[in-house]
Amino acid sequence: MSKHLITFILLTALFVWFGTDVSGPKSAYGESCLSQGEARQAVQRGDAISLSEIRGSVAGNGGEVVSAQLCKAGNRLIYVVNVLGEGGEVKRVRVDARDGSIVGR
Repeated sequence: MSKHLITFILLTALFVWFGTDVSGPKSAYGESCLSQGEARQAVQRGDAISLSEIRGSVAGNGGEVVSAQLCKAGNRLIYVVNVLGEGGEVKRVRVDARDGSIVGR
């Protein structure tokens, strides 16, 4: 078999393998994360507070939010937030999306 055919078969297998999960992206903790549109709707419905409020509560602990995702964890919504600390270390923080309380590190 030619290298091109083998490469094509492997790439096709990868696309099929990774394309079969219809539950959305997963965070590092295994939660199913919402798309930006779904997250916006959750905030508009009042199911979650805004990311700007989360940024304020998390950054108040001496860090800068570098990324965040709204995810489902069981029957509740959480933000999975990556925070850059003063020493340059990135920490992952889990924040309750209803009240902004930190529920895990």
